[in-house]
Amino acid sequence: MKNSDNRTVARFHAKSSSMDRRIWSRLPPELLELILSFLPLKTFLNLRSTCKAFRSLIYSPSFITKHSSSSSPPFSSFLLLSHPQFHRQFRLYDCAVGTWRDVSLCFSDLSHISAHSALVSSSGGLFCLSDFNSSSLLVCNLLAKSSRKIDLPTYSYRLEHLTLVSTAIGYKIFVLSSESASNSAFVYDSDSLCWERFDCSDLFLSDHHHQQDASYNGGLYFTTPEPFSVVRFDFGSGKWQRHNNSLPSQLSFARLVSDGEKMLYLVGGIGSNGISRSIKMWEMSELGNWVEVETLPELMCRKFVSVCYHNYEHIYCFWHQGMICICCYTWPEILYYKVSRRTWHWLPRCPSLPNKWSCGFKWFSFVPKLYALA
Repeated sequence: MKNSDNRTVARFHAKSSSMDRRIWSRLPPELLELILSFLPLKTFLNLRSTCKAFRSLIYSPSFITKHSSSSSPPFSSFLLLSHPQFHRQFRLYDCAVGTWRDVSLCFSDLSHISAHSALVSSSGGLFCLSDFNSSSLLVCNLLAKSSRKIDLPTYSYRLEHLTLVSTAIGYKIFVLSSESASNSAFVYDSDSLCWERFDCSDLFLSDHHHQQDASYNGGLYFTTPEPFSVVRFDFGSGKWQRHNNSLPSQLSFARLVSDGEKMLYLVGGIGSNGISRSIKMWEMSELGNWVEVETLPELMCRKFVSVCYHNYEHIYCFWHQGMICICCYTWPEILYYKVSRRTWHWLPRCPSLPNKWSCGFKWFSFVPKLYALA
């Protein structure tokens, strides 16, 4: 009798371990949509090719309406590391679980891709790659596997800076260039699918290729070389403005960071004779003044200024999901500040980084969005 009971229990577990297909086929679509919304990014990507019904559900109007709104949470968020020794593959750090992913992104399966293309900017789930040999750009959404090739303006110029900026209805591409007689800015609008040229001959920005900007309040903010100041390009009017409010004194370098909506931050070194003794952070007040909010702990500051060899033009900053990331092209780690907790941290080094590495580390914010149109 006991053996019979055991066989009955075994048959019950074997039957219950496999879900009846009739149950899955009768699941309400709204319940499937809810289940899909909780899937990790990697599982979500693989799911599209497993079943036609799942693929059609993912692209249904109701699912798009729920998950393309600004209030819907992202599938996950990543910091993406680019380095020449990765051979055009990009490592991902998952900020949700605090670890490096064992997968890497590769752009080689996209149309229009060129062996000479380089990743230059990211925003709103989209990436922008440049191919200077063919004078073109490629904007792509890796999650949706969509892309658009964009020809650069047909002018004789040297590209100094490029940035991709997400907007409510698409994106803009800002290009800063230098010509023989003057400097120019070009703006591409994904809504009109055309470039517009703006003169900026009187503007004195940094002339090295590490020029950085911060997107904030309908424009792009830049810092000028010493004596440091802040200038703004307004997307609406196409005009440049110089902020009259002075920056903190004794700056050895200055970088701008914005959350894109509410706050504009200044990250800078404080010192003399070109040597930073401390690194501080300020935020812009409603009156346009800079208010000091943070100082980097001394031990962290010593490490950071030593790894960049006091060559501050290699420093760049960006915003990522409530974090202000401070990076250096010559160092494989990120120093970041969590705004909500007001704490400083080092990002762990990528385990797949070669033992012998050179400079050229470039980090990007990657917040996947399925419905961001390239």
